[in-house]
Amino acid sequence: MRKLLLFFLVLGLLLLSPPLAIAQQTAVDFFENGIGKSKSGDYTGALQAFSMAITMNPENSASYYNRGLAKANLKDHRGAVLDYDRAIELNAKDALAYLSRGVSKSKQEDHRAALLDFSRSIELNPDDPQAYYNRGVSRSRVDQPKGALTDFSKAIELDPTNVQIYYVRGVTKQRLEDYSGSVADFSKVIEMSPKRSQAYAGRGLSKVELNDFTGAVADLNKAIELTPEDGDSYFYRGYAKSKLEDYKAALPDYDRAIALKGDNYQAYYGRGFCRSKLGDQKGAVQDFNQAIDMNNANAETKVIYNGRITHAVLDNLRNVVQERNKINELSSERAEAYFSRGLSKNKQGDPKSAIADLNKSIELSPTYAEAYFSRGMIKSSQGDQKGAIMDCNSAIKLNPRYAEAYYVRGIIKHSLGDENGGCLDLSKAGELGYNPSYKVISDYCN
Repeated sequence: MRKLLLFFLVLGLLLLSPPLAIAQQTAVDFFENGIGKSKSGDYTGALQAFSMAITMNPENSASYYNRGLAKANLKDHRGAVLDYDRAIELNAKDALAYLSRGVSKSKQEDHRAALLDFSRSIELNPDDPQAYYNRGVSRSRVDQPKGALTDFSKAIELDPTNVQIYYVRGVTKQRLEDYSGSVADFSKVIEMSPKRSQAYAGRGLSKVELNDFTGAVADLNKAIELTPEDGDSYFYRGYAKSKLEDYKAALPDYDRAIALKGDNYQAYYGRGFCRSKLGDQKGAVQDFNQAIDMNNANAETKVIYNGRITHAVLDNLRNVVQERNKINELSSERAEAYFSRGLSKNKQGDPKSAIADLNKSIELSPTYAEAYFSRGMIKSSQGDQKGAIMDCNSAIKLNPRYAEAYYVRGIIKHSLGDENGGCLDLSKAGELGYNPSYKVISDYCN
């Protein structure tokens, strides 16, 4: 009887301790499940599956690589880089891991580090056009247009059907003042993708530089037809018409360029020139005044809303944030009183006095994160977006878990054209529990 009990006890222990092959198979199952979820677009589910696979088999480089891809698709490029780092540690010959890590570094504007990764990827797989394309983009970002041109040309040699590469090579040739060469590239883009307005706009600009003003007008007509809100195309079409001495036709183009981009001092100059030629000297002088004043203004103080989050959208998204004004014990410096009085003055419609009070509050209590954040909110509402970002930076430095500060900084960055940086901040705000971020991410980061 005792032997029989011992037999069942040993059998039970064996059942509780599955062999290594079964455990390994389970890790494989999680890995394959992650691949399936990635293919279906469920990147959150994929991330969880790859994490389980890594827990069960932490030496599998492919699990880290694919989890990195999932994170990248969720805009978590910092997390993605960490996973690619580990994948490369485990498999230093994985060209795709270097390529993907370079992409995530580029998304964080770390283009010099990305260059190294793209170069290593090319060493390991010299026939991958995507690696040359990405390295060319990074070279463009670090002001190496000649190197970028070489990379784009190699990418085209390897993949002559990729319309995007012809487009960026055309833009690069413009930077190098090879306008005839850029016309050929933009023409190829138009041949392959006739609805791409940027190609018509690019070719039109090159034709302006080549003094082919009639051809430029034709191209810019098409660009505007495809993208009616492209202020630059109106400006260059107005300029081309002015060079053709068709001042009456040029005038509405300058009007529209100014309406779409109010700080375009060149458009004011062009409109003033046309008005002068058409006998409207009073209007001409007003426009020349604007051109002179704008051209001499400190460019750093100007704000250009060139992201998909426009000024109006920014105001709406920012104003949903609730202020953090909870009563605290009044310190001997009375910083809290200045802070609360500042908020009250702002609600009364006196933002200038409100900022003065918040300045005093910060002067008395330099670690007052809420005061920096509230001052940033007011600055943003007054159009000082760069000042608002600086205040959000200070609030976050003082309180790294300040979710609302990440949120506000994210929507401001996005509105100023830093879509990647803005979306990363929104992602962080969501991670810290500020759920309205996910609605903004869904609308503007995908």
